[in-house]
Amino acid sequence: MSILDKILGKDETPRDTPAKPDMAMGKVLDTLAGLGGKPIETLTAQEARLQPTPTDAVKKILREAVKDENPSMGIQTRDITIDGAAGPLQARVYSPDPDSDDLKPLVVYFHGGGFVIADLDVYDGGPRGVSRFADVVVLSVHYRQAPENKFPAAHEDAVAAWKWAVANAQSIGGDPRRIAVMGESAGGNLAINVSIAARDQGLQAPMHQVLVYPLVGTDLDNESYRENATAKPLNKPMIEWFVKQTFADLSDLIDPRVNVVGNADLRGLPSSTVITAEIDPLRTEGEKLAELLEAAGVDTRSKTFNGSTHEFFGMGLVVPDAAVAQQFAAHELKRAFGTAILPI
Repeated sequence: MSILDKILGKDETPRDTPAKPDMAMGKVLDTLAGLGGKPIETLTAQEARLQPTPTDAVKKILREAVKDENPSMGIQTRDITIDGAAGPLQARVYSPDPDSDDLKPLVVYFHGGGFVIADLDVYDGGPRGVSRFADVVVLSVHYRQAPENKFPAAHEDAVAAWKWAVANAQSIGGDPRRIAVMGESAGGNLAINVSIAARDQGLQAPMHQVLVYPLVGTDLDNESYRENATAKPLNKPMIEWFVKQTFADLSDLIDPRVNVVGNADLRGLPSSTVITAEIDPLRTEGEKLAELLEAAGVDTRSKTFNGSTHEFFGMGLVVPDAAVAQQFAAHELKRAFGTAILPI
C-alpha cells in the first residue's frame, strides 16, 4: 500500500451498502445518469468541468414537467466582478427586491466542486432559494480553482471576497452591519475558514455561518465514506481525485484550513447551521463538525436529511427535502439577523 493510499484511507475492507435515495432524489440521480457523464476521476480537470451536472438533471426534469412555479423564484440576478486575492473574481448578486431603497441582510456564498470544478451556474439553486426564503441579498462568489491554482488559492480568494463584501455591501443592496457567510461542500470549507480568518485577523465577523455538507475533514475511511464509497453524485474515488488536483503536497492535508475537524480552533466563531445529507461521503465529518462547534461554545443547529445525497440543497424545485433544507437555513439566518417574525 502506498503512502498516498494510507493518507486517503484506502483499504481492502468490503463497503457497506449505501442507503437508498427517496423518490424525488432518485429521479434526479436517474436523470443525471441518463445524461451520459463519465466518471470524474478518469478525466482531466478541463474535461471534468464539461461533464453533465446534477443541476443539468434538475433543469431537464423542470423542462419536462408541467409546473406553474417560476424557476427564478422571483429573485433577480446580476453578474459583477469583485476583488480577489490575486485579481478579479466573478460573482453573482441575488436580490428579492433590487429596486428597494431598504438595505437587506447580505449572505456571502461560496459554491462547491472540490476546489476544482463547478461555477456560479452549477450552484445557482442554493443561493437563489436562500435569497427567496430568507429575504436577503446573496453574493455568490467564484474563486481560483485547482489544478491551475493549488491550495490555498481558493481560501485566499474567499477571505478577499469577504473583505470586499464588508466594504461594498451597500453597492449591491446589502446592509454592511448584517452579513453572514455560507457555502456548500468545498464552499462550506471556505465559509468556515472565512469565519476563522475574520476572528484571527480582527476582521468584521459574520453574524452567522451556514455550512451545507461541508468538506472539513481528511479521514476517507470513516463511517459515511464506507457507506457511500460508490454513491452518486459524490463518491470516494472523486474525493481522491479532488485531493490530487488541489494539493501540491499531501502534507497540506494536516493544515487546519483543510482538516478543520481535526486541527482547527473553533472557539469564538459565529452561530452556525450545519446541514448534511445521509447519502454522502461527507456526512460523518459534517456531523462531527456540528458536535465540535457546540462543544466549543458556538450556538449550533444541525440536521441530516435522510434519503438525500450530496448536492441536494440546490434542488428545491424538484426535491421537497431540498426546499425544507433551504427554509431551515433561511430561518436560522433570519434568527441571526433579527428579522424572524416572532409569534405574538
